[in-house]
Amino acid sequence: MVDQTEQFTKFIEINQVIVKSNGRTILNIPHAIIPADRICACIGPNGAGKTTLLKLLDGLIAPDSGSITYAFSPVRSSLVLHHTPMIKASALTNISMVRDVDSLITLRDIEAVIKQVGLDTLAKSPAHKLSAGERQKLCLGRAILQKPNLVLLDEPTANLDPNTTEQVEEIIRQFKRQGIDVIFTSHQLAQVQRLAEYIIFIDQGELKEKGPVGPFFSNPQTSAAKRYLHHELLAD
Repeated sequence: MVDQTEQFTKFIEINQVIVKSNGRTILNIPHAIIPADRICACIGPNGAGKTTLLKLLDGLIAPDSGSITYAFSPVRSSLVLHHTPMIKASALTNISMVRDVDSLITLRDIEAVIKQVGLDTLAKSPAHKLSAGERQKLCLGRAILQKPNLVLLDEPTANLDPNTTEQVEEIIRQFKRQGIDVIFTSHQLAQVQRLAEYIIFIDQGELKEKGPVGPFFSNPQTSAAKRYLHHELLAD
């Protein structure tokens, strides 16, 4: 793995981490420093282990071996997965479920966030009948209400139309302006270049390359990254 010496004000350190599922190694990262002080994109082929990495960083799953250390405190992470189920109730009821874990969240807080993500006119609509983009905004609203300092997003604009994609990307920029750090996965390289400041490239469960966005796209250092970029850019 190419790993340049860099200075981060906040970072996550991964040491000797292995994650397995049904006897198959999903992630194998001997050592990595991941910045948590800028918008960071995790990219790589399907099945590379990107979603597993996000779950690991959120604490949703534990590694089979190894450790993850956060060089900042407190750690308040919020994970938004690509497919988040909705209960058969209104959008307001679904977003209000965050009060189950934090009773200090008020109805006024919820109403303000619903407006922030552009769902105020759909608050009483059945959540399971919302469009994919509207459901994603609802999930982002729940994340905002948790007052995280680290947001982890799995394919946040997958299958969304251009207009909704733009709206979701603006919410991600709002996170950054509010001092909330973001790590997201994406197959949309144009989006990665629009939003991210730093790249983590994963292939076959291994962190093959990482660094600032510009140099990664203009001069990738590993053959795996070169192949991936060539293939994805042709697909675009």
